[in-house]
Amino acid sequence: MAPLLLVTLPWNMVMVGLEMLGKKPPSPAALERVTQDPTLSERNCVVVFPTNGVGFGHFTRMLALSKYMKKEDPTLEIIFFTTMPTLHLLKPYGIAAHHISGSPYFDEMSTLEWNGLLEEELSICFEAHRPKQFIFDGAFPYRGMLRAIKARPELDKVWMRRGTFRRGKSIPVDSISHFDLIIHPEDSVPLKENEVEHEVMSITCKPITLIEPSEQMSRSQARRRLELPQNAIVVYVQIGAGEINDINSEVRITVDALTKRDEVHVVLGESMLGERFDFDLPRVHILRDFPNSLYYNAFDYSIQAGGYNSFHEVRRYGLPTLFYPNLFTGMDDQLARCKVAVDEGWGIVLETRDEHTIPPAIDELFAYSKRTITSDIESGAVTLAKEMVNRK
Repeated sequence: MAPLLLVTLPWNMVMVGLEMLGKKPPSPAALERVTQDPTLSERNCVVVFPTNGVGFGHFTRMLALSKYMKKEDPTLEIIFFTTMPTLHLLKPYGIAAHHISGSPYFDEMSTLEWNGLLEEELSICFEAHRPKQFIFDGAFPYRGMLRAIKARPELDKVWMRRGTFRRGKSIPVDSISHFDLIIHPEDSVPLKENEVEHEVMSITCKPITLIEPSEQMSRSQARRRLELPQNAIVVYVQIGAGEINDINSEVRITVDALTKRDEVHVVLGESMLGERFDFDLPRVHILRDFPNSLYYNAFDYSIQAGGYNSFHEVRRYGLPTLFYPNLFTGMDDQLARCKVAVDEGWGIVLETRDEHTIPPAIDELFAYSKRTITSDIESGAVTLAKEMVNRK
C-alpha cells in the first residue's frame, strides 16, 4: 500500500486544505460531537462554580479555596466554570476556566432556555475533565446546574453557601438534596439557628480570605505603585454609595472631609465589575485591581461598607476602619457584623451619613493609633482545603 501514498497523501492534503478555506463542506463525521467514553475513570480534577453577584464574594472564596487545595495537592487540577467575566484573574494561579454569560446578557433568551444552555455547557465541561468533585458557591443553585450534576451520581457535590437555610426564606425546592456536603462560612456574628431540616451533611469554616499577610506588598512598595507619598496619611475608601461627582453623595462628602487635611491622601477602590470613575480631585487616587488587599499595608485607615468580604479582610489585616453599613440588605445583617469591630476596639460604625455626621466620625477614626492592631486569624480556606482534598 505504500506506493499509493504518492497519490492519496497529496489528494487528502488538498481536500483538507479546501475544507479549511471553506471551499469544500466537511464530511458528516467531522461534525459529530466528540464525547468521552463514560467508562473512563475520573481524574484528579475539581470543577468549581462561583456565581457572580454584585461583587467578588463568591469568586474570591472559590479562588482562595482552589489556591490552598493546589498547595495541599500539587497534582490537583482546578477548573473554574463561572458566570464571572474576570477570567484573567485566574492566570497567575494556573487555573483554566469555562465561562457562560448570565441570562440577562442574552437578548430574548428566557430563563428556561438559559438553564438548558447552562446544563449543556456544564455537561460538556464534566465530559472533558472527568472531575472527582464539584463545588458550587452561590445563594441559589441554577436548575440547569442541578440537572447536570444529577446526571453524575459518582461526583462528590459540595455547596458553599454563606448563611444558613432559614425557615421562611425562598430555598429552591429539592436543591439541597442534590449535594453531598454543605459548607457555611462563619461570620463575625454567630450563624442564626432555625435552619430548615435536611439530611445533607453540613460543616462550617472560618471566614475565607484570599491573601496571606506575607503575600501583601510592603508599605513602601505599595505606596510606590500607587504613587503615594511615603510620609502621608493614606485612607482607603470603598463604600459604593453614590457618584463621586455628586457633591451630596456619601462618597463625595467623605472624600471632601478627608482631603480638607493637607496631609491626607485618599485611595478610592474601584470595582473591576463597574464603570470607571471620572473626576479630578486633589490627592485622590484610584485603585482598580484584584485583590485590593494586596495594597493594604499602604493604608493607615479605611472607610468601608459593611459587606462580608471587605469586613473580614480589614479585620484580618488589622486596619482601623469606619464602616457605613447598608441597613437595607434583606439577607445580610451588616449592622450587626460591623458592631463587632466596635466591640473588638478597631472599628467605628456610622448608621446615618450626611455632611453633619461624616466629618466627626472621621475625626474619631483618626484618633485611633495607626496600625497598632494585629490579627492571627487564619483564612478558613486553609483547613477547608485539607478536608476537600481528603474527601475522596
